[in-house]
Amino acid sequence: MTPTRTDPGGRSPDRRGPAPQAARVRARLSGAAGSAAAIAIAVLWTLPTAGLLISSFRPEEQIKTTGWWTVPLDPEFTLRNYADVLFGSSSDGRLASYFVNSFTIAVPTMVFVVLLAAMAAYALAWMRFPGRDWLFIGVFALQIVPLQMSLVPLLRLFSDGVAIGTTTVVPPLDLPGAFQFTNVWIAHTMFGLPLGIFLMHNFISRLPSSIIEAARADGAGHGTIFRRIVLPLTVPALVSLAIFQFLWVWNDLLVALIFAGGSIDVAPLTVRLAELAGTRGNEWQRLTAGAFVSMVVPLLVFFSLQRYFARGLMAGSMKG
Repeated sequence: MTPTRTDPGGRSPDRRGPAPQAARVRARLSGAAGSAAAIAIAVLWTLPTAGLLISSFRPEEQIKTTGWWTVPLDPEFTLRNYADVLFGSSSDGRLASYFVNSFTIAVPTMVFVVLLAAMAAYALAWMRFPGRDWLFIGVFALQIVPLQMSLVPLLRLFSDGVAIGTTTVVPPLDLPGAFQFTNVWIAHTMFGLPLGIFLMHNFISRLPSSIIEAARADGAGHGTIFRRIVLPLTVPALVSLAIFQFLWVWNDLLVALIFAGGSIDVAPLTVRLAELAGTRGNEWQRLTAGAFVSMVVPLLVFFSLQRYFARGLMAGSMKG
């Protein structure tokens, strides 16, 4: 029999080998120290939000004279702040119309970005055409371009159009009525597509090639493969991209202010929130209530779709 090798200390080696690095990290993070650190970070992270929530229910005179941490000494609450910002006069708030405008901007833009990004990602992943790799590099490079650099050229394009000599190539986009949001839809879609295509490509390109090849062998075209195979398999990634895009557009102020304007007919909620602080920044009671009104929809969207969001974060991490 072959003798068992021992280390210089006379101990037999562990035949199981060293524990995987991931298991050791998991064991450390799940210990008492890791749990305490996680709780401390969570408390510090949510403390400002808790203070904002408490302040939104405090009377105006208390907000302007004492801090929110003095509530246990003088617990007095009111719903007047929320009544003012939701249903008060135009000078107080009246956020209901701006709430509708934010939905009108965020929901169509989210749909456009998710559908176009999924189709473009499928084409770059599974369709063969000249210049495909260079096109993907170009899409990736567009993420590096600062958003502010394209605002003025795009605004001039929407306002003046494009003309070659006396021939109008692209007419000015100054549409009335229900189509007055077209400019901000196009702007948000253009700014959201590079990241959306990149994220969806990372997932779609890692789908099992055997499924795609089997569908092609059965005579399915690219349209059928995309609708019946790719879309059902990429639901977590699609939902994750939809959440990212919806939250980004809902919280956006710069793009909407430039391309939609600041009137009550088209301005989103963020524009009105920026005005609630007053000309001298002293209307804190309205600003705190308005901030929480604007947070309700993103929180509902995130918590209702968080299981898809968690799965989508892992999308493309392993080849399956």
